Amino acid sequence: MPDAYNWQLGRKMHYPHREAHPRSQFAFVFNINRCIACQTCTMACKSTWTFSKGQEYMWWNNVETKPYGGYPQSWDVKLLAMLDAAHKKSNREATWNGSRAGGANAPYGTYDGMTIFEAARAADRRDEVAVGYEPTDEEWRSPNFYEDAATGSKDLRASHNLAPAMLPEHATWFFYMQRLCNHCTYPACLAACPRGAIYKRPEDGIVLIDQSRCRGYRKCVAQCPYKKPMFRSTTRVSEKCIACYPRIEGKDPLTEGEPMETRCMAACVGKIRLQGLVRIGEDGGWANDRDNPLYYLVKVEKVALPLYPQFGTEPNGYYIPPRWVPRPYLRQMFGPGADEAVEKYSRPSRELLAVLQLFRASQKIVFKYKIVEGKKVFETTIGGKKWEMYNDTVIGYGKNGKEVARVTVEEPKFERPAKHYNSI
Repeated sequence: MPDAYNWQLGRKMHYPHREAHPRSQFAFVFNINRCIACQTCTMACKSTWTFSKGQEYMWWNNVETKPYGGYPQSWDVKLLAMLDAAHKKSNREATWNGSRAGGANAPYGTYDGMTIFEAARAADRRDEVAVGYEPTDEEWRSPNFYEDAATGSKDLRASHNLAPAMLPEHATWFFYMQRLCNHCTYPACLAACPRGAIYKRPEDGIVLIDQSRCRGYRKCVAQCPYKKPMFRSTTRVSEKCIACYPRIEGKDPLTEGEPMETRCMAACVGKIRLQGLVRIGEDGGWANDRDNPLYYLVKVEKVALPLYPQFGTEPNGYYIPPRWVPRPYLRQMFGPGADEAVEKYSRPSRELLAVLQLFRASQKIVFKYKIVEGKKVFETTIGGKKWEMYNDTVIGYGKNGKEVARVTVEEPKFERPAKHYNSI
């Protein structure tokens, strides 16, 4: 197979399957800073897709607590350890080099280490397309193992208290990681399936399993680094997140034919999620679409980053990193762009602050946005630099060009008439 270009790595990489790209790609951005782990998204998905016999342990969407949590348990720690062992055996280092301003084709510099595909090839593992493992039943038992477990607290015995924590980085910290299938550009599950039962839809890049072809070999479970394909014991086939594709196709009567956000996205009460479709160019990369909010957040502002880009699957799920977490941990999880992303989110530009208001502003997918400038309402100093806030209005447009959302930076205020009794 010829090497495939991975823009998240800034270079070509080995991918053991024929390269093919859709016309548009399903993608999403999660703002970790806003998540309260209410699990509304998790239960919305559960009640829609995985409520049947044999699906009891299946959580296509889950929210796990980092650094200790994981579903399945310790999935990322195990993968990182396996990848580290492969580098040591090959006498290589998993380093990033070059400028983080390398343009659209290398926005985070160049990854000089091995991906999960290249590590398997270096080890001459003929029965595996990628470094991976199949979790045990015990590891699947909880969607949020070690919930709310923090790290770094120091005991001040003299005062019978804990040492205080403060920004920019907390000594005591944890955060919530929202996860579903990343519908990767180079899916390891697809490359690993000996039956050819897994495919990417050409219209939107959603990765699906043809269950009539699946024979339950579980290669997809073992080879996916994010552990999002799951084996169902009652039917003896694998299942996974389908990105609520009937909603993406506009078949829900609520939106009158307009593409609609998935169940987990639409149910989010914390407004941390923004999901949509990005156009794919002839070269397989994202086509320039400056007014698409996903394109702006990922490609222009670079405030939303891929999860473990070093795995090499080019995931289409992106995260705005939490600003209170130690930077080395964020760089390991999101790559070298983490520092810049945190700084930009902590001191957002005028346009970024407006675009952030589109998160959960509509159940219809926003394909384009426009900002109407408003008056200045606040100014302060952040990190020794002047910062101003404007009450701009951001307007979101659907696929047909009609307005689907209109939100201001400042939330509207309503004063209750004096004739009413105030109550809690």
